[in-house]
Amino acid sequence: MTLKVIGAGLGRTGTMSLKLALEHLGFGPCYHMSELLAGARRNLPLWLDVVAGKPDWDAIFDGYAATTDNPACNFWRELTDHFPEAKVILTTRNPDSWFDSVSETIFSPGHLASLDVEPVGTFIRGTVTRDFGDRIHDRAFMTQFFADRNAEIIATLPAERLLVLPVGAGWGPLCDFLGVEVPDVPYPRVNTEKEWLAAIPHDSSHHPTPDETEAFGKSFISTMRDQAFGR
Repeated sequence: MTLKVIGAGLGRTGTMSLKLALEHLGFGPCYHMSELLAGARRNLPLWLDVVAGKPDWDAIFDGYAATTDNPACNFWRELTDHFPEAKVILTTRNPDSWFDSVSETIFSPGHLASLDVEPVGTFIRGTVTRDFGDRIHDRAFMTQFFADRNAEIIATLPAERLLVLPVGAGWGPLCDFLGVEVPDVPYPRVNTEKEWLAAIPHDSSHHPTPDETEAFGKSFISTMRDQAFGR
């Protein structure tokens, strides 16, 4: 199996909803940060190799037909070169809305602190927050980065290979782009800020064990899938 779809949109742009939508359409399994967590003992060393400049994209995405979300979205150039036949989906939203969302969730000080233990810290700094540094809480910098990054992707990739998919666009544009029929179920809308905050542990002093990390990842995927399509 090789990647057929590459999600280039940053985290908190509907990437979990897109993961579930792609899988429902037959473009699965779809890689996502939750999948990385669900197989952390296998996956983390592979991403540490990426940080060290020794990526093995075929090994990372072995068994997957698509990818969305962090950390893969930050390697959209490398992945589009390595998988030249894959189509690319750029999920997006209003830059200020995106900044509000990441500031309350994945980039909140407490959550980042909970990840600041090795080797997880090296992974996060090298793949997820590498472009932000100490400006990760600077609204003007972050929103301009978001807009410039989207513009760069649009300018770089051929229009026939790229779908720009705003949050809330639904099945239509996605199905047209992939050449499949629109399902008779609502498009997934999962992992809102409220749901993320309810699901993620908030004790920044607790660094989960590998067993806890993998159990959380599997449970999170199952919960989101049930929420999207019912049990």
